[in-house]
Amino acid sequence: MKILAISDPHGDYSKMKQIIEKAGDFDLAVVVGDITNFGPDEQVDELAEMFDKPLLAIPGNCDQRTILEALENSKAVNLHGKAEQIGKIRFIGIGGSNPTPFNTPFELSEEEIENALEGMVCSAENSGECGTIVLLTHAPPLGARDELPFGHVGSKSIQKFLDRVDLIVCGHIHEAKGMEKVGKTIVVNPGEACKGACALIEIEENGKKPIEVELVEV
Repeated sequence: MKILAISDPHGDYSKMKQIIEKAGDFDLAVVVGDITNFGPDEQVDELAEMFDKPLLAIPGNCDQRTILEALENSKAVNLHGKAEQIGKIRFIGIGGSNPTPFNTPFELSEEEIENALEGMVCSAENSGECGTIVLLTHAPPLGARDELPFGHVGSKSIQKFLDRVDLIVCGHIHEAKGMEKVGKTIVVNPGEACKGACALIEIEENGKKPIEVELVEV
């Protein structure tokens, strides 16, 4: 499965057509938050209509909480607090972010994040139907793709799922674009879609071949 991963468009979709063209023939798109820049929620439809392939989406901390209803009513699949099985790949999503100093609209406590994820990840781990577990989060895990000049700001709760899932696609920290591996988990921050950044990810459904990631800019 070839996946186009985007994050942090912040309501600026001016580069999206180029990103989609550059991605070529992909099977699925995922957007991991900050779909808008504090609204309006209706921009969800504008983004979703750009894709003719399935789109999984979660909100970011700069999206209003009311965006969940807009996502439910759009062409996209709202994956916030939900799981979706596609072939042998289980996608699990949690949007918003762990608390920030800025009191942004969509923040969750670490306890809320952990409680939302534990059951879904445990279910995937114990399912014979899962070859690969993909976690879509807006916030990065603590210690991976989460560094700012003053230190690490990722989620302690998401960190607990490192080495339990195969892939985490996250955003939130614009300065932390890139990828790294922690245990068996590949962590990818595609970069800011509003600036033309994205990632192309190839997953073999049975999980026998390594996940391949290409960071792209248009």
